Amino acid sequence: MNLRTPNSNDATRTVNRSKNVVPSSGLCSRCLDGCRGNCEAFKAAFRGRELIYPGPFGEVIAGGDKDYPVDYSHLNIQGYALGAKGLPPGVAGDPDSAIFPKVNTETSYGWDKKVKMSVPLFTGALGSTEIARKNWDHFAVGAAISGVTIVCGENVCGIDPELVLDGNRKIKKAPEMDRRIQAYRKYQRGLGEILVQMNVEDTRLGVAEYIIEKHGLETIELKWGQGAKCIGGEIKVKSLDRALELQRRGYIVTPDPSDPVVQASFKNGGIKEFERHSRLGFISEEGFLGEVERLRKIGFKRVTLKTGAYGLRELAMALKWSSRAKIDLLTIDGASGGTGMSPWGMMEEWGVPSLYLHSAAYEYASILAGKGERPPDLAFAGGFSSEDGVFKALALGAPFVKAVCLGRALMIPGMVGKNIGQWLKDKDLPKTVGDHGSTPEEIFICYEEVRNLVGPDEMKNIPLGAIGIYTFADKIKVGLQQLMAGARCFNLEAITRQELMSLTEECAKVTRIPYLMDCYAAEALAILNK
Repeated sequence: MNLRTPNSNDATRTVNRSKNVVPSSGLCSRCLDGCRGNCEAFKAAFRGRELIYPGPFGEVIAGGDKDYPVDYSHLNIQGYALGAKGLPPGVAGDPDSAIFPKVNTETSYGWDKKVKMSVPLFTGALGSTEIARKNWDHFAVGAAISGVTIVCGENVCGIDPELVLDGNRKIKKAPEMDRRIQAYRKYQRGLGEILVQMNVEDTRLGVAEYIIEKHGLETIELKWGQGAKCIGGEIKVKSLDRALELQRRGYIVTPDPSDPVVQASFKNGGIKEFERHSRLGFISEEGFLGEVERLRKIGFKRVTLKTGAYGLRELAMALKWSSRAKIDLLTIDGASGGTGMSPWGMMEEWGVPSLYLHSAAYEYASILAGKGERPPDLAFAGGFSSEDGVFKALALGAPFVKAVCLGRALMIPGMVGKNIGQWLKDKDLPKTVGDHGSTPEEIFICYEEVRNLVGPDEMKNIPLGAIGIYTFADKIKVGLQQLMAGARCFNLEAITRQELMSLTEECAKVTRIPYLMDCYAAEALAILNK
């Protein structure tokens, strides 16, 4: 199995010249002196560290494409010809009542003070990247009208050009954070919420205090990592003054913008950009429990945790400590990552892949439950984009998993909708869109549904990217209803691990979901031997 071909990938805009490539290194079998490029080794000779990241930086959202030995495609969903679980009390399971449009896809998460969502999905952390900033209104309004949660990621305050700090270097004014919260809340309809992530720098700047004092947010999220990387978040800036500003605010900026040699290189055009990095977090049980307690004391009703593709030790810590701290939602993000700001090699080669990590999470949560300890509500993340993946994640982690976190899959429809608006304005609709009409009403199948939701007078203020996200979420909902009905599960609580089967023996070993030829085999033989 070819797990990865390093040294050449569209994400880094590199390609091998030779048709034959050495599997272990990704180098051309015949490397020619005089080659004009453009493999990664070639390009790195003059652009160096720029090749670490997907590009063009700030304009793409890239996802790791390593082919793991076992993934969610190695699971299939069971279908049944009898039974109906999860119907409302008093409703009989018959062909007239057990129809897929009646499947309830609502979910909720939280220890006591629950948050309800219309569909069991929410956005990944949309933080300080340029992609998140320039598309925020589309993302936030789309999530709000869809009735799902949006996660505002780390460093949003820290990179705000208009950030104002007080004498203690705590946030006094953060217009970009204000804008993001207000955009979601304007259209929030009692389902979902906006929550803000917090890392080391955010804690030092007083993000938690700011968002609860000014906006009264109910939930905040601590972050240990994500599926794309195990280091802090990065962005790139193309201005020396901006790099120095971020350095003064306490961020790690590389190459060092205060170094005269670096400044000379920037002036000469060799260095064209700077990277802003966050610090690594260091966890301990005492420190974690103390921080959760502090956040609750200043007024947060819910505290959530996002952890990444670390090994089994850190996974056990996340589950055990979250149980003790009564964390309201633990999101477990597996490799490989999909993001717009992570080192490409790390996205490809770091961390425990999703299916392996999620299988272990279910096992560990079961151990806690077996000891009488309540595991936190879980969300799985890492490579999901469609209703079948959502169903499989809910089933694999049942009954602990309440939702699935989508990264790029929820960003793409927002960007598509935004671009359709621009193409309409420029009278430049591509055929892929133009085949469906020449107005928003004709192009977006859910346009009238959104108009009915927000009202005809407000519709003019709804960005088309938001309608794109609503339409995408509707597709996930209907597809999920169909899969659930086929598995005779008419609400999310009815979904169990029995609704899955492993297609390979290796998948069965990893997930402990039985091999498909073993599923219901005893029941089948009992029928035959009557």
